[in-house]
Formats: sequence, C-alpha cells, structure tokens
Amino acid sequence: MPMIVISGFPASGKTTRAKQLLEYFTDKGKKVNLISENVSIANAGFPKNEYFADSQKEKQVRSDIKSEALRMLNKEDVVIVDAGNYIKGYRYELFCATKAARSTQCTLFCGIQEARAWEFNQQRTGADVLDDRVDNSNVPYTREIFDALCMRYEEPHGNCRWDSPLFVVFPDDALNLETIYGALYESKPLPPNQSTQNPPLSATNYLFELDKLTQQIIADVLAARKIGNTGPVPVKDSQVKVEVPAAVNAIQMNRLRRQFLNYSKLHHATTSTLDKVPQLFVQFLNSNCNE
Repeated sequence: MPMIVISGFPASGKTTRAKQLLEYFTDKGKKVNLISENVSIANAGFPKNEYFADSQKEKQVRSDIKSEALRMLNKEDVVIVDAGNYIKGYRYELFCATKAARSTQCTLFCGIQEARAWEFNQQRTGADVLDDRVDNSNVPYTREIFDALCMRYEEPHGNCRWDSPLFVVFPDDALNLETIYGALYESKPLPPNQSTQNPPLSATNYLFELDKLTQQIIADVLAARKIGNTGPVPVKDSQVKVEVPAAVNAIQMNRLRRQFLNYSKLHHATTSTLDKVPQLFVQFLNSNCNE
C-alpha cells in the first residue's frame, strides 16, 4: 500500500491536507486508509496536551500508529499517516516498513512559520472529549506544549532517502495532487534489503528444522550407497536429486552441510521458508561436489 507520511509543526494544516488527499485518491478509485494521530490519542484515553507532555504516552501511540500502518501495507491502496512525525528516526522506520512491503512512499511536509502556526492554534476552540469516535484536531495546544514540539521538530529533507520524494506545501499553496499520485503509482518501489526483510516464519525452530532436514538428505545419500546406488539420489517430497560423485565421502558431505548451515544462519533471507531448504541444499551440494 503506497504510504503518504505527513509531517509538520503543530497547527500547520496537516489534517486539512490529509483530508484533501483522502478525497482525491478516493475519487481516483483507490481505497484509502487515513490514520490520524488526533484520533489515536483520543482512542488511547489521553487528553491531547497531557499526551504530548509524557514521552511514554507518546511512544505508546506512535507504536499503535506504526502497527496500524504496517497492517494495512500493500502495493495498491493508500495509507495516509496524519501525525506530526517530528522524529526522523520514526520516519525512517516507516520507510523501512514500506520498503519491506515492496511498496512506494512519499513525505508531505506542511511548511509554516512558527508564529503563524501559533495564530492558527489560537483559533481552535475544541475541548478534549475522550471517545473513540472523536477527532481532537480542533483542540488547541498550550503554549508550553506548542513550543516544545516546535523545538524538537526534525524537519524532513529531500536528500534523505527516507523522506524522499519530499513534497513541501505552505498554508496558501495548492496541493500538487497529480505529482503525488505519480510518485506513488508511476515509480518503482525500492528493492528490499536484508535489514528490511522479515525473519523466517518459523524462526523459533527454524535452525533446528534446517539441521534435521540437511542431516536427512545426507543420510539418504549414504543409505543409497550402501545398497550400491552411486547415481543421482532423489530427495523425499522434492523433485530435486543429489548428484554427488562416489569419491566424495561422508566426512566431506558433512563439512559442506556445516558450511551451508553457517551461511543460512547469517543469511535468513536466502532460505526464508523450510520448503525451499531441500532444493537449496541439494544445489549447494551438487555445485560444490562437482567442481
């Protein structure tokens, strides 16, 4: 799911832009999931200013927002993360998640002068109502919280890969919706690397099962030799065959097996499921025994 990460000072117009994006992509026939920080704060049961004054509460809601975004990620629909997203490390985590999902992402920076943002904030007249259906966007920040959020804000930069492509919009600007659409749907997603790959699905016993499967393949080859079969040995529940020359003994095969296990421990992504293990191990044996 292409992701749009909205970032900016408090009262910089983030929610207004999120609603514009929601309307535009919906009209384009896309399914859109809007994740709002203001709604998440209310759902967590925190008054808005109390929430921003407590780093532990912030971490909890940021984690909830990230989890919801990851759950919705796919290659076609749109996720809009309407939040301050003022920590560059947090934006990097979202970038890695999008990359791992083989999707696309862009950052929308709502630029504004701090004094004007405070003016917009003073125009808000809402009050905290802790209800899971309430959007607390119209609740004003206190001066202390407003200043603190502006002080610790880490502005996105287009030369950082996790903020790129970066779109900057000021309060009086029209949002370039077509360009954002092109960045999400007309560009290729970045290829995932090992740091963004999920560990094997059976991580708890993966290495144990890997060891058992490779041992069984070696045992099948040795058993075939005992009855005089020196040709290719078929592997159970697989279409591959072990083609190890008769001159290669059990000690040599087990040494290669240990090499394969050590490599697999360091590179889980190459053997992400146990279903692939027989084929990969047989290929490893055949190529190393027939050099």
